[in-house]
Amino acid sequence: MDILKQIESEFSLKPWQVENTVALIDDGNTIPFIARYRKEATGSLDDQLLRELSDRLTYLRNFEEQKEKVITSITEQEKMTDEILAAIEGAKTMTELDDIYRPFRPKRKTRASVAKEKGLEGLANALLAQNPNAIPEELAKEYLSEEVETIEDALQGARDIIAENVSDDAKGRKLLRFAIKRNGIISVKGAKEELGVYEMYKEHSEPVSKIARHRVLAINRGEKEGFLKVGIEYDKSVACEMLYNLHTKGNSPSTDQIIEAIDDAYTRLIFPSIEREIRNELTDEADESSIKVFGENTRQLLMQPPVKGRVTIGLDPGYRTGCKVAVVDETGKVLDTGVIYPAPPHQKIDEAKKIITAFVNKYNVTLFAIGNGTASHETEEFAAQLIKELGKNIEYMVVSEAGASVYSASKLAAAEFPQFDVSLRSAVSIARRLQDPLAELVKIDPKAIGVGQYQHDMPQKELGEALDGVVEDCVNSVGVDLNTASPQLLSRVAGISSAVAKNIVDFRETNGSFTSRSQLLKVSKLGPKAFEQCAGFLRVAESKNVFDNTAVHPESYEAAKGLLKLCSVSEDDIRKGNITALTAQFKTVGATALAAQLGIGEPTLKDIVSELSKPGRDPRDELPKPMLRHDIMGMEDLKEGMQLKGTVRNVIDFGAFVDIGVHQDGLVHISQITNRYIKHPSEVLKVGDIVDVWVLSVDVAKKRISLTMKNPN
Repeated sequence: MDILKQIESEFSLKPWQVENTVALIDDGNTIPFIARYRKEATGSLDDQLLRELSDRLTYLRNFEEQKEKVITSITEQEKMTDEILAAIEGAKTMTELDDIYRPFRPKRKTRASVAKEKGLEGLANALLAQNPNAIPEELAKEYLSEEVETIEDALQGARDIIAENVSDDAKGRKLLRFAIKRNGIISVKGAKEELGVYEMYKEHSEPVSKIARHRVLAINRGEKEGFLKVGIEYDKSVACEMLYNLHTKGNSPSTDQIIEAIDDAYTRLIFPSIEREIRNELTDEADESSIKVFGENTRQLLMQPPVKGRVTIGLDPGYRTGCKVAVVDETGKVLDTGVIYPAPPHQKIDEAKKIITAFVNKYNVTLFAIGNGTASHETEEFAAQLIKELGKNIEYMVVSEAGASVYSASKLAAAEFPQFDVSLRSAVSIARRLQDPLAELVKIDPKAIGVGQYQHDMPQKELGEALDGVVEDCVNSVGVDLNTASPQLLSRVAGISSAVAKNIVDFRETNGSFTSRSQLLKVSKLGPKAFEQCAGFLRVAESKNVFDNTAVHPESYEAAKGLLKLCSVSEDDIRKGNITALTAQFKTVGATALAAQLGIGEPTLKDIVSELSKPGRDPRDELPKPMLRHDIMGMEDLKEGMQLKGTVRNVIDFGAFVDIGVHQDGLVHISQITNRYIKHPSEVLKVGDIVDVWVLSVDVAKKRISLTMKNPN
């Protein structure tokens, strides 16, 4: 297989794009660096496509390596033929390759291997020849021995060998696999009297070819937990007829023996194996889909616009242990902490109001961030009432605290806040999540953020790798302040390992703030290659060089200076935002001519112009702001047909969950998202979107809210 041509075809790319991209990957460049600073080489491929290409490249290389191992194994067994070699080289999937290798794979002890040890392989071959003049019983007499006492023993052993041969036949397996995938039925039955959340699957069946991926994951979990029995049903007579057509030769006294062996092969060997393969394939596809959904949701969550420039109170609600309070300034620095008890069983509401009011007045607080865990509703009611009474311009938002408790109890949190107990660290984290979601959430295992479906059922290695890639892409697309970033944030920058991130912070603490990007080369273990990869993603606002506070890469500084000179613009003009002459020259001369004069590619030039237009800009600032609230509403206040604004909290295969401010997210089913047909909710919605919804139904007892985005009026 020509791997580059295969990738070229699968991704619909030009040969030069694939060749250059693969060369860049092989040279140890990171995906964010390639996506941002090697656009001319790749044809401006984005980071997501580059990751898919990189993953596919690894898979295809491993596949070719596996082919070589199979060829070596069969050759060493002296069983290689031109036909087998051609089949191996033509195999397109690992399943095809496994089918070809199956007859040659070393096997554990089987009924067939036992029969072969008894010397019955010759009888099996004689029966398979299906000579019209050969009587099976007569053939069997020649194979009687101390180990094979009767004719039936001999025939049974021969049938066992034939059954294994039929099972190992690649052509038959391929035919049956295709037929069962196309026409088989997934059958689900309850394994217990009480099925709980799996009640809908008590008696459930649907075609293998049509089962939704989220249902695959649901029934898998139900089966794993012992609530469900799951299997695939397919007409055995139809399946065996296919095998008869492959392995029988008209009328022969041996045909009945072959048919009996085929029936046994299908029931005992082939169907259970193909059933497992198909279910594994369905699971792999469902896992892959869910990991993509989880990754995209995580991307949108991390890229939520920060609420900047506001002193914030973080409230980590609780009943018995009270609500933990942390006041943080505009930069996330902790100013004060405390504990209040506005919820049952204490309900010290007046005391709580005094404490929070004092914090508000002392630190000019304008924002409350409320965790959405235990006692959140009561805390939200308390906050909304206090905001009314204070009569100040204070807003609040209920913040997901998924993963906050894990972070608070971690060594990382202990090192960051050694003076605070675990609960107070959570309150700080909740406040900071609103101020800068990306900087705070990178401290948490992406799997704990809670914006996927069935994430605990996913293959954790693949999920972890996918989410790490998402976090890396988000961090590098936003950029990181070299003088304020935590080690965790720095370790997500392209080319920077955890050890180097720690060294950067140590250097900063020892020598003071960085005053230029070039100082990075003085950091221990940060060599030229790491500098090349990371420099463009790090910002130094304090630098005298204006380019150090942009995404312009140091390798392009000379080109950027040349551009300013051509446009008669100074670095001071850029700092002050006086860029009229720059944009005018860019429009007048044109990107192509300017790029040629500067000796750089057009994509690089356009990126430089964009960066110099807004030095130090945060791309998240251009996104819709989070929806902040002043007042509260409960589920009991909802009425059918009521119109509300909400924030999309999670997008899954069958719909989206929307926060409408009643402390219970409502579900917009995929059928209620839009009037046009969509395959997946992500075609229309993403986490963080502010949407208009209408209430379809409310079940207070079950805490279920059904919403629609289709205007009923």
